[in-house]
Amino acid sequence: MRTWHEIRRFPFAVRLLLVNQLGVNTGFYLLIPYLATHLGENLGLSAAAVGVVLGVRNLSQQGLFLVGGSASDRLGPRGVIIAGCALRTVGFALFALGDDLAVLLAASVLSGFAGALFNPAVRAYLAQEAGDRKAEAFALFSMFATAGALIGPLLGSALLLVDFRTSALTAAGIFAALTVAQALVLPARKTAPRTGTVLTDWREVLGNRAFLAFALAMVGMFTLENQLYLLLPDGARRATGWDGAAGLVFLVGTLANLSLQLRLTRALKERGHRARWIAAGLGLMALAFLPPALVAGGSGGPDGAAGATLRALPVLAGALLLHLGVMAAQPFVMELVPGFGRAELTGTYFGVFYVVSGIAAAVGNTVVGWAMDTGERGGAGWLPWACCALFGLASALGVAWLHRRGSLPAPSRPAVPATA
Repeated sequence: MRTWHEIRRFPFAVRLLLVNQLGVNTGFYLLIPYLATHLGENLGLSAAAVGVVLGVRNLSQQGLFLVGGSASDRLGPRGVIIAGCALRTVGFALFALGDDLAVLLAASVLSGFAGALFNPAVRAYLAQEAGDRKAEAFALFSMFATAGALIGPLLGSALLLVDFRTSALTAAGIFAALTVAQALVLPARKTAPRTGTVLTDWREVLGNRAFLAFALAMVGMFTLENQLYLLLPDGARRATGWDGAAGLVFLVGTLANLSLQLRLTRALKERGHRARWIAAGLGLMALAFLPPALVAGGSGGPDGAAGATLRALPVLAGALLLHLGVMAAQPFVMELVPGFGRAELTGTYFGVFYVVSGIAAAVGNTVVGWAMDTGERGGAGWLPWACCALFGLASALGVAWLHRRGSLPAPSRPAVPATA
């Protein structure tokens, strides 16, 4: 009830964007986790071709966030959000209807570019509408996103009992409904006439050394958050000898996020500067990789169900600590990003921030993957866990250093939209 009361205190536009994010993640996770299997087993594509299709989608999204952010600033976030949802509708429909490699590549480009459009635009709109309650808005945003990430795979698994095309068309239908709903009821905000060029905007943002330092300091957060999909599920499977143990990692995080995110954000907001909690969250994320290291690389499998349970506990404890660290840091990170510059460039700041995060996730996963392979060959199963702990510690120290230098903006300054 308290969460519902908090939601009702926000403007209608914020509430609609929360529902939108629930739908976006439901539609996305309904399709994407099963796409590789469809391409390889149903369509008979080679592993190389599957990798190209998936890689093009990721590159189209991560590489074009800056374009989406600038479009949000120049054209207004509402239109960019609607365009992004419409493009993903087309892209997911092509996945359902196309078997040719060229069609699949077009679907990947469209669905990736769609994410590059609406992800910065949604966050810019949310920051503008939430005023001085941005931290709570982004906490709720995370909760709705988590709920969608839970519903999507469950719905996708059920629809796959029919076939992949049914699943893909359902995902496209969800995005089509979101497109129509936003076009009809998402409030429009006039954008003031702009002087200068897009390149001028980019130079201004990229010339903001404090912002770039903060974005680089957050590399650890994005790298470690990605281990929810790589290292932790692998650690759970190895520790227990049961493939289903990977699902417990997601279940622990989902329950923690839905039950604790908002109250944790509200409690921390009243106690000190946001940078303190960002650094503490990153430190907690670093600490999360120490318990799983205790059971990494153990000889032999677990001794029965009791042994598997005991070996799973350190991994699940690590997953819980990692989620708590993300929950402590992420809403305040999103709150601070718009404060580094002019409100008219909020979308561009989010776009650059997510370009950095995409590169960080790619490089970080590569390093962790190397550590996993090296540790397995050398009998040092603890190596990737120690590597992740160092990533988190370095980021926590980086944020603390920026705070001591006074390089971080005051969180109380609202990012007021330019209206006419």
